Amino acid sequence: MIVINLDVMMARRKMSLNELSDKVGITLANLSVLKNNKAKAIRFSTLDAICRALDCNVSDILEYVED
Repeated sequence: MIVINLDVMMARRKMSLNELSDKVGITLANLSVLKNNKAKAIRFSTLDAICRALDCNVSDILEYVED
């Protein structure tokens, strides 16, 4: 299973969901879906924008955990 650690990276960078939404250019609703591990897919362009905004790597956000 893929786990999305967006909330962890946001906390480390002291960034709110509103601030990240503004920087990335996606809606709060879509970010909330990602943050709560409810997403079924993510576009590479969105992942790229999130990594740029949070100054992190993809591996900081996505993690594989065995079921």
